[in-house]
Amino acid sequence: MDTLRIKRVFAVTIFGLSMASLGGCVDTLVHDEPSVPRNVVSHCEGMESVDASSVAAVPIPVVAFLSPHVDLRTIRPDDYLNRCGSTTQLANRDVTLDKNACIPASVTEIVTLGIWQWCPATVSWSADVTNAPTPSQRSQWKIGLPTAQASVESGTYASSSTTRTLK
Repeated sequence: MDTLRIKRVFAVTIFGLSMASLGGCVDTLVHDEPSVPRNVVSHCEGMESVDASSVAAVPIPVVAFLSPHVDLRTIRPDDYLNRCGSTTQLANRDVTLDKNACIPASVTEIVTLGIWQWCPATVSWSADVTNAPTPSQRSQWKIGLPTAQASVESGTYASSSTTRTLK
């Protein structure tokens, strides 16, 4: 075999390994079984681009291709669902992490010889917001204090990438 052919086989093997080990996928972080919640006030949904990059646990060039990878950023569903309201007021929650853009971005792993992989991902979330009492309101009821009354008007409003539709 000549040198050029050996280089091609090596490059194709490395590319194939990186594509097989780093294939994109969609992870469901939170998914409530669909239900008909009482007192639905609005629906909240949004999406945001995040960096889901990872680094090899054994950062030795070439060996890192076979090493497990550790995420550089922990993506927690509560960080996104809290934009819709407190957890006691949310129903039909759904948070998904779409890593399909990681497939073409796996070239970074080849360039770094398996040590680091850049992964642009998208987090999307949705939930129904109810007017269930918050824990502080429940404790106020228990000791007999009046709670503040809020009025809700029909309409839609948006804040950054989160949209809430009032019913």
